[in-house]
Amino acid sequence: MTPETAPPAASPAAPSPSLAILPWLVAVALFMENLDATILNTAVPTMSASLGVEPLSLKSVLTSYTLSLAVFIPVSGWMADRFGTKRVFSLAIVLFTIGSLLCAVAYNPPMLVVSRIIQGMGGAMMMPVGRIALVRSFPRSEMLRITTYVIIPALIGPLIGPSLGGAIIHWFSWRIIFLLNVPFAIIGLWLAHRHMPDFKDTQAPPLDRAGFLLFGAGIALLSYVLEVFGEHSQPPLVLAGMTLVSVILLTAYCRHSRHVARPLLAVHLFAIRTFRLSVLGGFITRLGVGGMPFLLPLLYQIGLGFPPWQAGLLTIPLALAAIGMKVISRPLLARFGHRTVLIVNTVLLGLTITIFTQVGPGTSIAMIIPLSFAQGFFSSLQFTSMNTLIFADVDDREASKASSLASTGQQMSASFGVALASMLTAWFLGGLNQTDPAQTVPALHHAFLTMGILTVLSSFTFWGLKSSDGDNVSLHHSPSQPEA
Repeated sequence: MTPETAPPAASPAAPSPSLAILPWLVAVALFMENLDATILNTAVPTMSASLGVEPLSLKSVLTSYTLSLAVFIPVSGWMADRFGTKRVFSLAIVLFTIGSLLCAVAYNPPMLVVSRIIQGMGGAMMMPVGRIALVRSFPRSEMLRITTYVIIPALIGPLIGPSLGGAIIHWFSWRIIFLLNVPFAIIGLWLAHRHMPDFKDTQAPPLDRAGFLLFGAGIALLSYVLEVFGEHSQPPLVLAGMTLVSVILLTAYCRHSRHVARPLLAVHLFAIRTFRLSVLGGFITRLGVGGMPFLLPLLYQIGLGFPPWQAGLLTIPLALAAIGMKVISRPLLARFGHRTVLIVNTVLLGLTITIFTQVGPGTSIAMIIPLSFAQGFFSSLQFTSMNTLIFADVDDREASKASSLASTGQQMSASFGVALASMLTAWFLGGLNQTDPAQTVPALHHAFLTMGILTVLSSFTFWGLKSSDGDNVSLHHSPSQPEA
């Protein structure tokens, strides 16, 4: 769907030259987010020593960001409809930059967590609003190609992030890593001013404030329970009580959403099979995969004794494989279809995670590099397949709602994935020394095995897809569908 044929309620978008730049503008935003996330993973062991806390305790610095995304993403769709994609996207970049600057001057974990929440508020609007602009600007048959163009530049973040973060920590302070986003934010603001289309719904309803409070409070409370679970910082009865309250709040939101005309999250979209299975299946898959970027630096630095810069270099094969996969994902999906690719690839991804149980002190670099390459290869194909299937059967008028709901699910699963990985590792450690390789490595191995099995089991979700699902995106021709 082109901007000229957008829904009547939407304002005219930018001319075609701007449309050529739009994917790159969204890529700049995604680059900023990915660079910030991956560069911080490598810094966790050093930051924990600097701040005087245990390494696993810093998971709150990672989860607070993704939790903030999950809480505020639902509002992003409404804000884009109410105030326009151009204005909201620019505001998102400004908030993200302010949060980055505050992180750079944080002097204790609580301040760092608050600063990361501000970053998350900006990130919560950047990608969903950028995705809305793309979905409304290009036809469905072009979305796989456009997504590839968006993802490839953005993958440069994970490519250089860990090694760059390791080098900065080795030579300078960890605080410098939060300042790297500033020049990219300036570029993003300039591009947004010139090339971001300004889609706006002049009939946007009022914000569902009651839904926002119910959902936000429920998710925040549940995330806190997952974060502190296993650390013995709260009595079991207190944790059980908070879990019960969070479930009550989320259940109340589900009931509330059925009785309002425009709920915060359009849960009715789960009636669409391709949307439901891609979001729910992706949620379970990300629970297993989401903790890997947090645990691998601990394995490389604590378990194998590598300095931060060398541990960062070990992630480069993963990012290179992810970039390479983006190039061939389109012909793969066109040849086999979303159903086959997702079922097979999910199993391969889970098996790859379990193989990390063989990595420990004395493991050859020659084994780690191809394993890292395989993880990047299968992860990239998995996320490309799930993300392109989300909008396959969603009407353009529902694009902002679908983007908000899908992005919320993705960020929740990413946050829960880190919390789950940390919880499993802490559980298998059983209160032992987190900086002792002899005690930490076996615990990490047990966590990898558990996460790998969970990922393999998530493949059963995609059996509910039909062979023709997503064909309008992948251009795959199922056996029952005649070729054009």
